[in-house]
Amino acid sequence: MPTDLKALVRSIPDYPKPGIIFRDITSLIEDSDGFRESCELLANAHRDRGITKVAGIEARGFIFGAGVAIALGVGFVPVRKAGKLPGETIGQNYALEYGVDTIEIHANAVGSGDNVLLVDDLIATGGTAIAAISLLRRTGAKAEHAAFVIDLPDIGGADKLRNQGVAVEALMAFEGH
Repeated sequence: MPTDLKALVRSIPDYPKPGIIFRDITSLIEDSDGFRESCELLANAHRDRGITKVAGIEARGFIFGAGVAIALGVGFVPVRKAGKLPGETIGQNYALEYGVDTIEIHANAVGSGDNVLLVDDLIATGGTAIAAISLLRRTGAKAEHAAFVIDLPDIGGADKLRNQGVAVEALMAFEGH
């Protein structure tokens, strides 16, 4: 019998600031059946797409991305904040509400022969995911698929990704902010 995954996500009102409802996936990953099923569902949605690597966005994207990579039998590429990876890296800047941030991958992590699935726990504004897709594409890799546990559709990030030519899958959606 399938697990009610949405029921395993805690909703915490007024965190990190008043008016925000924080969708906490730690309660989902603490449940072994829910965590396993989440990774399997994300993997199954992409099993026939020729994925050669899974890229996960720091930090919670590492959790689900690694599980999806194992389920697909492919390697995992960490997408990290600037300065966190040793060796040669390539980076991509993206806009924040008040400033700019940078994400990086190892320079040789993916290339023109790769078909990369981007994974993260949640899609909200889409800024980091769009930057990650741009970064992966700059290597010559194909980056046309993204998978998330949670979509916040009212914020619009999934639609922004779709406008970049990315097919977006999410296990569940929560209305509002």
